[in-house]
Amino acid sequence: MNRFERPPLMPGEAIVEYLDGDLKIVRPGHFVRCAVTGASIPMEELRYWSVEKQEAYATREAVLASIGIKKD
Repeated sequence: MNRFERPPLMPGEAIVEYLDGDLKIVRPGHFVRCAVTGASIPMEELRYWSVEKQEAYATREAVLASIGIKKD
């Protein structure tokens, strides 16, 4: 494996520390769970999270729901 290749993701759920604009992988895995919907979010598709709550969100709508804003 060269320095540009990434090792394959471990099967199962990852444990992640959510930082400002970055992530720290505590335990490798293929996905994390959305705190609002419970949906699996593949690690390569993870775009939304809360540093304060240490939660991941599947969509922008889930982020809004987590702070009590409902989209009509």
